Amino acid sequence: MAWETIIQFLGVAILLTIMPGPDNLFVIAQSISHGKKAGVTIALGLCSGVIVHTLAAALGISAILYSSAFAFQVIKYAGAAYLLYLAWQAWREPSGAFITGEAPALQSGALFRRGILMNVLNPKVSLFFLALLPQFVTPGTPDAPLHMIILGLVFMIQAIIIFSGFALFAGSLRKWLLNRPQAGVVVKVGKVMLYAVLGLRLAFVER
Repeated sequence: MAWETIIQFLGVAILLTIMPGPDNLFVIAQSISHGKKAGVTIALGLCSGVIVHTLAAALGISAILYSSAFAFQVIKYAGAAYLLYLAWQAWREPSGAFITGEAPALQSGALFRRGILMNVLNPKVSLFFLALLPQFVTPGTPDAPLHMIILGLVFMIQAIIIFSGFALFAGSLRKWLLNRPQAGVVVKVGKVMLYAVLGLRLAFVER
């Protein structure tokens, strides 16, 4: 694979990653709620999901998902249910938990799994990679699947860097919010609305 192709793909990947979207908002919400480390861990989980989508696109699994309305619906509703579950968890947190430190602390493993599930249970991401990756490889060649995997890794690495930057910024914003008496209510409502909107948006999305 030519370096020119990789550089062109990297440019497109960076633009797509920095655009406002569910993953960016998810990282920011977790960083504000639980701190920079939590945000970076979520970012690592989200970006690890790229491996699954890349392999699915390279091996033709995403094409099967695209052609099967049933499989698409199953994954879509599973992802929506998970996001609505996160909204319910956020709703149950005391409004002052953010300020007092009573918000439930999540272990790194749980945060990492949360990021992976958020990414993998979104069938639109699989279809996105199915549409994006083939544009930068020569179709029908024996090396096409390998080249798609390489591009997927490039996408994952740059996404980790950018999402981690979002996490660090939001973590700094958390320190500022801790000095505001009403921040707990704002953070709680913001998390509930974010998870609920993302879940409902995924539930009603069409292929």
